[in-house]
Amino acid sequence: MNPVLIWDLPTRLFHWLLSAGFIAAAVISLGMGEHSPLFPYHGIIGLTIALMVVIRIVWGIVGTRYARFGSFIFGPGAVVEYMKGAIIGGGKRHIGHNPGSSVAIFALLALVLALAVTGFMTGRGNEAVKEVHEILAWTTVGVVVVHVMGVAFHTIRHRENITASMIHGRKRAEASNAITSSKPIVAALFLIIAGGWAVGLVRNYDPATQTTTLPLFGTALRLGENERGEGGDLEQRRRHEDDD
Repeated sequence: MNPVLIWDLPTRLFHWLLSAGFIAAAVISLGMGEHSPLFPYHGIIGLTIALMVVIRIVWGIVGTRYARFGSFIFGPGAVVEYMKGAIIGGGKRHIGHNPGSSVAIFALLALVLALAVTGFMTGRGNEAVKEVHEILAWTTVGVVVVHVMGVAFHTIRHRENITASMIHGRKRAEASNAITSSKPIVAALFLIIAGGWAVGLVRNYDPATQTTTLPLFGTALRLGENERGEGGDLEQRRRHEDDD
């Protein structure tokens, strides 16, 4: 078997941008704390990767063969069989995502969306979900660690560098397993949409009040603790939105 194209470019870009974005947001929020001057930017990063997840969900429905969710939805039995095979040897080789990685992927997509929702609620003044948001963040860190360990174990156990395959998009397989295109135009659109959203959040960010406004929606969010106004400016903007 020769290396053939398995992972399209949008899927690979999403994988690495999500990884980098989550690491950056986690370091700022969990490592530096809410009193860091960089803390508001973890919210901007979080809102950006949340949009990326929404785009990935759409691509999971209409994307290429191995990007579609239907190609890596496995039942509990398949997951157990895969884990047994990974430990004792043998087991079916999967061209796309294996049952172990599929669990991590679906968990991470759900957790990132949950983080975005609770972060949004906190930014709108609902302090009751702040602790839930932090619990979700640590849970996501745990899933990421387990996922990385699983990838390392798979690489050593099966001598298949699946990390490299998510860079160049190729895995050893039959020619019939290959996808026909890496979808560069879709990848460019993905970068334009996600990048435009991120730029809009940064441009709308007001350091004095530590608030930003969602592009297109016009919704104001507090991203940090404003020592002078204690969120008063945000409250005024909320009242103004309600009046409109």
